[in-house]
Amino acid sequence: MIRLNRRPTLTSLLLMAFVIPNATARAATQPVPGAGTAPLATAAAPPGATACPALLDHRFTRLRDGQPESLCNYSGRVLLVVNTASKCGFTPQYKGLQTLHEKYNSRGLTILAFPSADFLGQEHNDRAEIAKTCFDQYGAQFMVFDRTSVKGRDANPLFAELKKTRGAPGWNFHKYLIGRDGKPGEAFGSTTDPLDSKLTQEIEHLLATGTAKAAALTTR
Repeated sequence: MIRLNRRPTLTSLLLMAFVIPNATARAATQPVPGAGTAPLATAAAPPGATACPALLDHRFTRLRDGQPESLCNYSGRVLLVVNTASKCGFTPQYKGLQTLHEKYNSRGLTILAFPSADFLGQEHNDRAEIAKTCFDQYGAQFMVFDRTSVKGRDANPLFAELKKTRGAPGWNFHKYLIGRDGKPGEAFGSTTDPLDSKLTQEIEHLLATGTAKAAALTTR
């Protein structure tokens, strides 16, 4: 068999010089199959980041927009947890809660309100009616969640945990403080106004120290 050795022509050399680099460039810019729909990787927590305390490892639905909210988002803040109601004699305490929000939110206080009908059904069934009371009537700008149960066997997990160390709410507008360390602090009953000096002093203490005082199972 006779083999012919064909030398590349000048034209073929020019074509190779143009086609190969451009093909390589196109391949480098094409998406990897499936990469466009793959979820983005979650960034690792930075060194020294505080893990979510067990007490806050719960999710609840926000009243304002119906979206879920993790209480882990409030790790490292001082929390004032309160069960509210729209048709109670203590309902005007919404004003005091809003005042606390305006005064201390920038310093690290977050108010978490949980509307409840556990006490004589003094909360609306309709989400819009609850929102009208707390947002429109009292101008609440702090976090308010959907109606929930705060006592007994149906109590939501946050209140069930708080009951173990600080007792269950005795009525609407029962108040629990939680330190920056995610541990329960003092509890204050319905008759304690949000602007009461004992409550505000404890808030000041938690904001300054970050940790709750060791306290017996008592409610002021």
